[in-house]
Amino acid sequence: MEPIRVLVRRGGTVESVHRVHAVVVRDGEVVGSAGEPELVTFFRSSAKPLQALQLVRARPDFDDRLVAIACASHRAEPEQIQAVRDLLAAASATEEDLELGLQEGRPPERIYHNCSGKHAGMLAVCRARDWPTGGYRLPEHPLQQEILGEVTAAAGVTPATGTDHCSVVTFALPLERMATTFSRLTELDGGDRIAAAMRAHPQLIGGEDSLDTKLMRSAPGWLAKGGAEGLLCGITPDGAGFALKAEDGAFRALSPALASFFPGLEEFARVPIENSRGEEVGEVVAE
Repeated sequence: MEPIRVLVRRGGTVESVHRVHAVVVRDGEVVGSAGEPELVTFFRSSAKPLQALQLVRARPDFDDRLVAIACASHRAEPEQIQAVRDLLAAASATEEDLELGLQEGRPPERIYHNCSGKHAGMLAVCRARDWPTGGYRLPEHPLQQEILGEVTAAAGVTPATGTDHCSVVTFALPLERMATTFSRLTELDGGDRIAAAMRAHPQLIGGEDSLDTKLMRSAPGWLAKGGAEGLLCGITPDGAGFALKAEDGAFRALSPALASFFPGLEEFARVPIENSRGEEVGEVVAE
């Protein structure tokens, strides 16, 4: 099956075309696909629910709000930043302990980076396990070794690795393996806590304009986590894992592609394009 074609129209004329690969896995079997299920890409922030498993095991006392922000790629909304501050305090850590840089277009403080919740959660694990907090982001650190083992076990293959934008390890896997890891998430030790926290606090996971937040808010039972370069992974209401990847990294293609791939999500089928005056001048839709 060919990839999902997503068209960008302006004034009725097609301006751009995005190709989206998609796969859904249930009980270890591919039950639906478009494009190349074996396409290899980096997990990026879609891996955060797996990276947070160490947190819920080390600190089972943390409430869902703190767990959710550890899985987030936040938009620096006030509620999200407060949750990161609370997670740092619970970890007996400070903003100075965060080993990430500043994010362009945001206030010049590390806590405003969209991955600050994940990093705060990693610091909490290090404190609980009596591991050094310095260098927690590096591949050789015990925390990153544990996370690599977690991803390898869930995916059933050893991923290639690289360095994410926020400076921690990221994992390269086929889309089918990413979908497989999400299909297994709630079976993993602590995975049910992760899923429950994300569903309970979708506003923390992305933000008002984020596809993962909007999907979890409007479609009961869904779980979703976006990743950089046009990736979206998650779990359907019946427990299947899915992964969608825009070949060119364009995240705007994912909403129409999601609606095209999964019946019943028509509200995501069309993304309006507005000019600088807020007037609608085009649309992003699946072909």
